[in-house]
Amino acid sequence: MSSTPANLASTYVRLRPDVTCEQLPVDASFWERIASGQLGSFHNEYLVTLHSFKAAWPMWEMHPNGDEVVCLLSGSVIFILEQSGGNKEMILNKPGDYALVPKGTWHTATTSVEAVMLFITAGEGTEHRPV
Repeated sequence: MSSTPANLASTYVRLRPDVTCEQLPVDASFWERIASGQLGSFHNEYLVTLHSFKAAWPMWEMHPNGDEVVCLLSGSVIFILEQSGGNKEMILNKPGDYALVPKGTWHTATTSVEAVMLFITAGEGTEHRPV
């Protein structure tokens, strides 16, 4: 183990089913490698990531194989869950506020200020579609 701390902005974490962790360095090809299966299938695994954004997400996403935890670290976000009968909006505006996204639920977010969020995602089979 290194004596230097890692940072989620540059090194994501894979949570494995055997309760071990793997650090995954992030570079320009990270999402291409994950989408192509070069980093494995993420079957029964979670990916821990950190993202910063200043505007609405351009996509909806959905995780068919597990729930997701999305936690606000700074800023303010309207987190939107697609539900029959209408979308459910959750305002996350205090550090530590989080949304639990049930397996199979389409979701997106919008903000007008810079926001930083922590994601714990069951990534296997993740799907995207434009907003």
